[in-house]
Amino acid sequence: MVIHRNEMKVEDKEKMRDGKGSAHFTYLLDGSKETNARMFAEITLEPGCSIGYHKHESETEYYFILSGSGLVNDNGKEVTVKQGDAIITGHGASHSIENTGTDPLVFHAVIVTY
Repeated sequence: MVIHRNEMKVEDKEKMRDGKGSAHFTYLLDGSKETNARMFAEITLEPGCSIGYHKHESETEYYFILSGSGLVNDNGKEVTVKQGDAIITGHGASHSIENTGTDPLVFHAVIVTY
């Protein structure tokens, strides 16, 4: 199967998980049609925007930073992230992510259920 970029669903979510500003989603796959993959998206956060602190139970979320930089609250510990970094949150852990840089923060987000 080939899915062209112009065929992918896009959506802007305001104050995602009580975060700041808007999160722009491009859904790379339709999670409702994939086994154990609830979400597979490219997310863009403009400077100052964030996805608020939230928990993952019975699933794991993976972030793969493609460009930009930001701050992740990794289950209570704040960590600076940049291009090439991966963040893994699951088994009841919590996280948030904020663009603290001057360029858009772009990352892939994958949620796998178990």
